[in-house]
Amino acid sequence: MRHFSMRFRGILRSNDAQRLGGWLSDAHRSAIYAMQRFIRTLRRHIDAVRNALTERWSNGQTEGLIDRLETLKRAKYGRASTELLRARMLPLRVPTEHIL
Repeated sequence: MRHFSMRFRGILRSNDAQRLGGWLSDAHRSAIYAMQRFIRTLRRHIDAVRNALTERWSNGQTEGLIDRLETLKRAKYGRASTELLRARMLPLRVPTEHIL
């Protein structure tokens, strides 16, 4: 499993979508059940995987903010008002003029 994981990591780091097909075939033929499940999941989302390798754009920052908001909502168990969530999510407003 380590061998397949390291190969996959190399494909991700090199952004080489050409090597992805061979890796998928090799990993699927392995006798490792967890790897076969992972390959089935990747194949269901193969367009997104290829785009992640070939495109320079990422929605990682957006996903991080969404995860943060969901964590806050879970922490409040639905009892937080929208005002409280807004106060926790938005930065503090700093006055534009300094008082000396």
